[in-house]
Amino acid sequence: MKKIFKANNISCISCANLIKGSLEDDFGTIEVNLNTTPKEVSVEILNDEQEISFKKEMNELGFEIIEN
Repeated sequence: MKKIFKANNISCISCANLIKGSLEDDFGTIEVNLNTTPKEVSVEILNDEQEISFKKEMNELGFEIIEN
C-alpha cells in the first residue's frame, strides 16, 4: 500500500536525492514532494515492520517523520 509520510528537514532536491539514493534499494520507488510544507515522502509499504524500518532509516538520515 502506498503511504505518504510528512517529514521535517527536507529542504531541496539534494535532500530528495539523498533519500532516494539511500533508501530506494530497500523500499523501491520513493517520491518526494518538495511543493508542500511539511514535505511529503511517498513510498510503497508492505507491512508494519517495513514502515517502522522506513521511519527509522529516514530518522538516521536526519529527516524526522511527523506522526499524522
